[in-house]
Amino acid sequence: MTNVALLSVLALSIGIIIFCIVKLKLHPFISLIISSIFVGVTMGMPLGDIMNSIEKGVAGTLGFLALIIGFGTILGKMLEVSGGAERIGKTMLNRLGQQRADIVMMTVGFIAGIPVFVEVGFVLLIPLVFTIAKEANVPLFKVGIPLAVALMTVHCMLPPHPAALAVTGMLGADVGKVILYGIIIGFPTAIISGPLWVRMWGKRLPFTQAPVDLQASTAHNDLPGFGITLFTILLPLLIMISKTIICLWLPETSSFYELVTFLGNPITALFISVLVAYFTLGLSRGMSMDKIQQITNDCFGSIAGILLIIGAGGAFNGVLIDSGMGEGLGSILETVQINPIILAWLVAAIMHLAIGSATVAMLSAAGIVMPLLGIYPNVKPEIIVLAIGAGAIGWTHVNDSLFWLVKQYLGASIQDTFKYFTAATVLASFASLGGILLLSQVV
Repeated sequence: MTNVALLSVLALSIGIIIFCIVKLKLHPFISLIISSIFVGVTMGMPLGDIMNSIEKGVAGTLGFLALIIGFGTILGKMLEVSGGAERIGKTMLNRLGQQRADIVMMTVGFIAGIPVFVEVGFVLLIPLVFTIAKEANVPLFKVGIPLAVALMTVHCMLPPHPAALAVTGMLGADVGKVILYGIIIGFPTAIISGPLWVRMWGKRLPFTQAPVDLQASTAHNDLPGFGITLFTILLPLLIMISKTIICLWLPETSSFYELVTFLGNPITALFISVLVAYFTLGLSRGMSMDKIQQITNDCFGSIAGILLIIGAGGAFNGVLIDSGMGEGLGSILETVQINPIILAWLVAAIMHLAIGSATVAMLSAAGIVMPLLGIYPNVKPEIIVLAIGAGAIGWTHVNDSLFWLVKQYLGASIQDTFKYFTAATVLASFASLGGILLLSQVV
């Protein structure tokens, strides 16, 4: 197949995903499967091989991520039910002062957003936004925008978030390094596009009122301790980063190396963290095992959709490889004179702009840019993972559910939501890209 024909098939496959989601209102899971079949047929794969490739792609992706998503959801639910996020917010507000309320909410979003999906995290923490905005007498935008942007940054760039972890696996990157680099890039990005962004607007920020009733805060004494809550949330990251650092100094033949590798596996790290959370945020505070079991059961209904989307993303990626398109794209990309980091960022940004789902954008972009790793061996796969995540942060607009959550809860007009929130995500996307380009020069 000629290069023009290959690129045409790729463009049409992306167009099918966009058309099915945006125009036909089909679920992204269905849209990705339709596009996968289209690629297989147009690339001349036998029909039986197409379905086998889809099956292998789904199994290969979800075989690892289903457990990750399940454990992460439990951890996030324990954080929600225990009032841990509220504890972190109140403690930081008391220590930093009301004049730094925007920094407080950005930091809370960055920390508390680690185990939860971006939309869930925003709804979980919005009562805290209302409380802090009222106590500090500042516009909801001043604390709500930093929260939303921080959550979006963590969602796209930091495992164990499903899309970030799936892309990490697809590209063969080291999870611990992605987490470490993601924190190095993500936290300054959240500061620039959150607190610094809203402070730039100053008194021009609209002073909106919350369109929903302000939920009553939990009694101070009923909240878990700040230190133990922070430790519980960060524990999976600490385990995975520690594994990466320790393994740099251990010989692979060492029995201790095998133990560290086992404990630092994302599945093991999150499993340990869930068991710790059961105690620190549950049993130690008088919660019964029956209650913990109920909380765990209530978690799983909300993750079915994301599991199917990620599985379908794996199927799309599998068909791209098995059909020979991946190899063909690699040959084409060899002739393209563009920085591979910028290309990975650009593909994810365009996909998110068109589709409205950062998860789908990242999974689709990973399959498209995977050949870059063979062409540019000096570019680390961890850097490409971050570049894809950075691209997916930006251009959050009307086709993204987070846009409407921000608009509704902050009582904003569509114009103001574009002006202050969408623009903030675009700023975050470019700021993180700049940081990644600098980081790529030293790692």
